[in-house]
Amino acid sequence: MYGPRALISMLAVLMVFAGVTYSLNGSIATTIWQTILCAIIIQVGYFIGILLLVRKESRLRRADPSIQSARLEKRQAGEIPGEAPPRLKAGDR
Repeated sequence: MYGPRALISMLAVLMVFAGVTYSLNGSIATTIWQTILCAIIIQVGYFIGILLLVRKESRLRRADPSIQSARLEKRQAGEIPGEAPPRLKAGDR
């Protein structure tokens, strides 16, 4: 997932959560600590999700070593872009 998009989405969810919590409780202190707790829970869930994705990918690579060679062949054929140098235009304007 794209980093800034995930951060903005999380902040939007926390703002909505804070608004609903404040409208239900009417207490700023309760809203603050519940929103902080919600942010921690979201981060833990995101971290666990990333760990599971990495674990799944590593299992696939260990189970089928041909994945590495197939990916290398596709990259050499130009189907998967490799590490291309940046296209910077140098010159005076």
